Amino acid sequence: MRSSTSTALAVLASTPIANAWGNVGHATVATIADHYLTSQARTYVSSLLGSGVTMASVASWADDYRYTTPGRFSAPFHYLDAEDKPPSACSVDLTRDCGTGGCIVSAIANYTQRINDRRYTLTNRKQALEFLIHFLGDITQPLHDEAVALGGNQISVLWEGEKTNLHSVWDTQMVEKDAGGYDSAVITSFANKLITAIDSGAYASQKASWISCSDVKTASACALSWAQDGNKINCAYVLKVDQTNQELNGSYYTGAKPYIEAQIAKGGYRLGTWINNLAAAA
Repeated sequence: MRSSTSTALAVLASTPIANAWGNVGHATVATIADHYLTSQARTYVSSLLGSGVTMASVASWADDYRYTTPGRFSAPFHYLDAEDKPPSACSVDLTRDCGTGGCIVSAIANYTQRINDRRYTLTNRKQALEFLIHFLGDITQPLHDEAVALGGNQISVLWEGEKTNLHSVWDTQMVEKDAGGYDSAVITSFANKLITAIDSGAYASQKASWISCSDVKTASACALSWAQDGNKINCAYVLKVDQTNQELNGSYYTGAKPYIEAQIAKGGYRLGTWINNLAAAA
């Protein structure tokens, strides 16, 4: 999502940029995940977040936290800088692409290990869950698995005639248009639409492959496979054609919509499975 240089990373740690999926996307991922929790996992989540606290309500906490003084260390954890060459070649190499400050793959592995480690405080373990809820959404957003133009943040585009950037459009504008808004009722409806597709619709035959890697003991390998899955969409669609200065609320949105819905559905289904497995291992 960002330049691979240390200077660029230092700047990005302190400068607000687009956040994967925005509030609607992250809350939808969490709402889908909640649907698939076992009773054991529901108790587990409640023991960490607190009684009555929903995963959707904390799904964007990590985006707020990264811009605080104590949370600045976590900025690189939201992405992976794939130094590939879309649209001709998309790939993720952990040695090449995960910076010295960490990346989303190493962060998922780290917080997966921490969450059930009783040597950490309850506050630390709660934070680990909040990070995982967020990062399993982030990693499905294709531009969070890409270095080109700071993950699209430096690609200027138009949305309804207003100047913005490609990353922001993928995070927020297209998701909100697809969902039909951004309030809680809209999020619930959007999540239910995708849950139906997972259970008995377009995704029913695909969902098993989404969680083919779901062993929490191999968190790094699983997270890497998820990053590779998101990254390949940059070649398939996101960066296939240069959209610089183009209006994206039209044919580009129409083409992007199936990818957006599938990636959010994947994030939710994987997150639910991951938490179920964490609860079983606790």
